[in-house]
Amino acid sequence: MRADRVFAYGAAAGLIGDLILGDPRRGHPVAAFGRAAAAVERVLWRDHRAWGAAHTAVCAGGAVALGALAHRVVRSSPAASVALTGLATWAVVGGTSLAREARAVGRALEAGDVEGARARLPHLCGRDPQALDADGIARAVVESVAENTSDAVVGALVWGAVGGVPGLVGFRAVNTLDAMVGHKSPKYRRYGWASARLDDLAGWPGARLTAVLAALAGPDPRAAVRAWREDAGRHPSPNAGPVEASFAGALGVRLGGTLSYGGRVEHRPVLNGRGRAVGVADIERAVRLSRRVGRLALGVCAGAAAGARMLKKGRTS
Repeated sequence: MRADRVFAYGAAAGLIGDLILGDPRRGHPVAAFGRAAAAVERVLWRDHRAWGAAHTAVCAGGAVALGALAHRVVRSSPAASVALTGLATWAVVGGTSLAREARAVGRALEAGDVEGARARLPHLCGRDPQALDADGIARAVVESVAENTSDAVVGALVWGAVGGVPGLVGFRAVNTLDAMVGHKSPKYRRYGWASARLDDLAGWPGARLTAVLAALAGPDPRAAVRAWREDAGRHPSPNAGPVEASFAGALGVRLGGTLSYGGRVEHRPVLNGRGRAVGVADIERAVRLSRRVGRLALGVCAGAAAGARMLKKGRTS
């Protein structure tokens, strides 16, 4: 079976598995990778960029090598190849868990249970929940849904289309390393530099595709494009900026502003300043937009894989 068809069938099966089952309850492969990466960190950690780069190379390179080995073992069997791609896709995407956690916070806010919403928020993002009122929590959820649509769904599909199973697991490994060590705390400012920069590179295509698809799938495409063009470049993240700005414009809301991480206050630029303040109902709207973007991304990535194969075949014929 052609590689593009293996990816298309396998990725579709994996997304269906995620829709039905969500993340594995026990023995999640991403959690296992995190434990292994933490063990490597305990051996390698030094307050130096070179040691952090070695950590990134060992962990991300090991994940890609493992994916390549698994692909090599099953490549002679089309059915096994599709099954492996489906399993890898299910393991690395997190659209259903993202939607579930966002909706849980939304239900708490709708019931007036702000404390319950604060207790659930850390499942979605690293904000300091005690510093947020109900509107701030709703805004944090919408921003997290937007960013994680790229990180947890679209980016993985992009790299799966490019590199198959090694691409899928490699992208998730890089994204996980960034979450673990890529932040600018005193401990990781130097050690996590390589992981953060690699995540920026790996996330670049998926973030742009997510922004495009959010504009196409959202209720206000023109506002999404305008917010992306005017505001994305002012965001401190080169990838979160386009995604959050496009979601903000598509949904007609304002994102960004003051937030707090680990006791550190940040003043981020407002995205889509022409929009209104985020309300609780916008959480569900953001989740539905995220779902539409994920489905469109599968079609785009599968089509791109098929187109690349035809182009390559035409050049060699």
